[in-house]
Amino acid sequence: MNDRRSGAYRVGTRASALARLQTGAVRARLEALHPGTSFVEVLVSTQGDRDTTTPLQAIGAPDLFTDALEGALSAGEIDLAVHSLKDVPLKAADGLILGAIGLREDARDVLVASNGWTLPSLPQGARVGTCSMRRSAQLKAVRPDLTLPPLRGNIDTRVRQVADGTFDAIVLAAAGLHRLGMHSVISQYLELEQMLPAPGQGALAIQCRADDHDTQSAIAPLDDQTVRQATAAERAVIEGIGGYSAPVGAYAGIEGDSLVVRAAIYASDGRSAVRVQGSGNASDGRALGLTVAARAIALGAASLLS
Repeated sequence: MNDRRSGAYRVGTRASALARLQTGAVRARLEALHPGTSFVEVLVSTQGDRDTTTPLQAIGAPDLFTDALEGALSAGEIDLAVHSLKDVPLKAADGLILGAIGLREDARDVLVASNGWTLPSLPQGARVGTCSMRRSAQLKAVRPDLTLPPLRGNIDTRVRQVADGTFDAIVLAAAGLHRLGMHSVISQYLELEQMLPAPGQGALAIQCRADDHDTQSAIAPLDDQTVRQATAAERAVIEGIGGYSAPVGAYAGIEGDSLVVRAAIYASDGRSAVRVQGSGNASDGRALGLTVAARAIALGAASLLS
């Protein structure tokens, strides 16, 4: 258990450069909020870190990048864990909560391509690396000629595979490249009309034990209710249509006084899709997301998931 007399909180993180940078930003914010208190990094290796070659669809585990961190929290080996929210399963591990959600970066996807190519200008049959069913389906919808081999590894490794000619292009989240200061490798931002992001993409989540009220109080100032409700709506779309295995994109944001959710469910070959939009009370994102999901099911989304 944590010896809080030392004034230190143990902050769990994956060991990738991006994960450590994100965790460092959270630690810096917490130490500014709590002068004299230390938030100490603890590196934890997850299943997704250990297996960097198997395509994500083949692994199939929704907790691929969170399992070991949640285990360390439950065992009392760390006090809080910093995750990319898009990696966090819908069903919380017993005894754990997301005590803060926020620090959202640009949620869009981007193209990193040789010769500055954009999606329309990529050569016929170009090899575009992606590890995501969602991205694959949306790419096939607009460029069915593309070849879409699986892509794994950290961001630096993925970007190098474009430079060395392994791929003509790859699709990544803008948030990770921005946080790493790698804006210059981006050939094109894929606007929401072109590619809807993964639910929660770009946001960070800070997880802790449900019975650790001290840690909950420490991290509470980092909770952004606007981001929490928007991402709750996005994640509820996934919940409503039945889980993470489907090619689903969703994004929610405040427009005027309302929370607006845009979602799309795709056939895996990209040839058909159900697109839905809904707006409602910004204080209950989950309810709105579930309503949007139900609308998608009513419009035939279930037939795309079989």
